[in-house]
Amino acid sequence: MAEVFFNGVAGRLEGRFHRSENPRAPLVLVLHPNPAQGGTMNNRVTYAVFQAFVNMGFSVLRFNFRGVGYSQGEIDGTGAGELNDAIVALDWLQNMGEESNQCWIAGYSFGAWVAAQVLMRRPEIKGFTFVTPPTNTYDFSFLSPCPASGLIVQGGNDTIVDENSVAMLAEQLDSHRFVHVEYRILPKADHLYTNELKGLYDTIVSLVPDIQSRQPKKTQKKTMPVIPNDDY
Repeated sequence: MAEVFFNGVAGRLEGRFHRSENPRAPLVLVLHPNPAQGGTMNNRVTYAVFQAFVNMGFSVLRFNFRGVGYSQGEIDGTGAGELNDAIVALDWLQNMGEESNQCWIAGYSFGAWVAAQVLMRRPEIKGFTFVTPPTNTYDFSFLSPCPASGLIVQGGNDTIVDENSVAMLAEQLDSHRFVHVEYRILPKADHLYTNELKGLYDTIVSLVPDIQSRQPKKTQKKTMPVIPNDDY
């Protein structure tokens, strides 16, 4: 894992990059929680997501949004600045993996909301992992139609993000044409996945390869009505 720096809209951004030995390995960008609330790329949940993708053979980048760690600029926290940072980071990652055959995006909490916005703007992204998307704080209705298949994970003991609203989002996205959205609840997990990081890691590692291998949903063929022939 290498320490990297690349130019963002508000200045230089700090990241950690793992390059797979396979030049055609899939890519994934991992986004951290709200910097205005202390979120960084070294958040334990963000790191667990990063490591899960590393061990599945992806080339993986996590980075600090503007104003966090050694990333230059001032913390935004509204999502606008962070979205610009994420798009720049994705460009950097794709330049580093020009031979890659697939691109994913992942995020935890606020990072999942930003990741969802990137997903809608970049059609080359083929999959996503949202960990505890803050559906009771931020609007996810723009994910219509959802452009890619993915995984949503939620803690059943979370007192910050309402599990029912996350389940509704997952159900809504899975109903869209051509995509599969897997939803998993870790019953004992709180918002920080205290003592449940291994469960989160295992869930990602067990389900992402299956999502990668699935074929897009096929639309059901419409049966043409039989029109009576009045000639007989």
